[in-house]
Parts: sequence; structure tokens; C-alpha cells
Amino acid sequence: MISEKTIERLSQYRHFLREFLKENVDHVSSSTLAERCHGQSAQVRRDLMEMGYRGKSTRGYDVEDLLAAIGSYLDRPGGEKVALCGIGNLGRALLTYFQGSLSNLQVVAAFDRDPHKTGRVIHGCRCFDIEMVEKVIAEQGIQVAVIAVPGPDAQRVADRLFAAGIKGLLNFAPTPVRVPPKTYVEHMDMTMALEKVSFFTRQLAPVRGAPK
Repeated sequence: MISEKTIERLSQYRHFLREFLKENVDHVSSSTLAERCHGQSAQVRRDLMEMGYRGKSTRGYDVEDLLAAIGSYLDRPGGEKVALCGIGNLGRALLTYFQGSLSNLQVVAAFDRDPHKTGRVIHGCRCFDIEMVEKVIAEQGIQVAVIAVPGPDAQRVADRLFAAGIKGLLNFAPTPVRVPPKTYVEHMDMTMALEKVSFFTRQLAPVRGAPK
């Protein structure tokens, strides 16, 4: 089975291949793609071979062909419907991002318990009361969801999503959630990530004005 890190790198390659297209570059070598990604050309070749891509030529990879191949490998045909739970500041920012994204992912339903938000279209997405989550997910055939709720609510919301048929979850709540078998969860703890950045920054450069 292909690794999570390989999937992350393939997604990153796609991002930079789109940038190459904007720059009117039609062929790119593994070394050029690796340089843009701050990686290794051998790793790029291994990743593409692992997904079964054999499109290399003496001129390098055809950018459009490689983009199509990565999309065929990563994306659900017809697009992936996504539900979003929590329409606070973070939730609204996520809706805005995905409305302007080239991603194959589409947030088709949002959920909240605030009556001032439910029943409205927010950033192009219909917001439903959280009590309708099972009904809407079943009707829309949604299998992937994002949680952007306060930490104390995260497990309760996750449990409802899994019971409704969600198989994959991206969790922005500042606490891990337990998941049932045959489901996948990715935790995005921004505080933890920023603390990590802060720590390693201090190792590289002393803080100005700090006592010696």
C-alpha cells in the first residue's frame, strides 16, 4: 500500500506542476521538479513509478500529462464531496479557501448549531443545523468531513459523523478524536505545529534582546 508521505509528495508535485503551466513550461525533469519541492530527483522518480507512471521522455515529463496522471491517481472520479462542521472564523476561512481552490474537493454542506448561521448560504455553501447531519450526509453521499469545532465538542461531532457514514476526517479541533475501524483521520493541531516551529527557530537563532 502506498505510504502517507508518498501521497503528500504527489499532492505537492501537482501544486508545482500547475505553477509550471502558469509559467508556460510544458516539460519538466525530475531534478527540476525536485528542486522546486526541495526534494531529491530520485525520490520524485520513485514516487511516480509507485503510482504506475511511465511517461518520461528525453525532454522530461510532459507537465499536462503528468498532472492528469496524478489527478487520476489521487482524485475520486467526478470529485469528492466534503462536509464541514463548525462555521466559526476557521470554518469560514476554510470555505473561502475551497471556493477558490483548483482542488477536486468540494465542500457541499456545512453544519453548525448557531441559529444565526443555519439555513443560510455562507461563502457559497448551504449551512445546516447539526441535527440534520445524518440526513444531509446520506442524501449527498458524503464520505469525507472536516471538523472545525471547539475541542470539547470534537469527539461528539466526530461520533455523529462516523455514525452517519463518514469514512475520512480532517480534524482541526485542538484535541485528538477516537475513530472506529476502517476509517481515517488526519489531525491538524495548529498550536502544536506553531510551538514546534517556535522551538526549532530558537535553536537556529537566539532571540534578540534575550539575556546572555
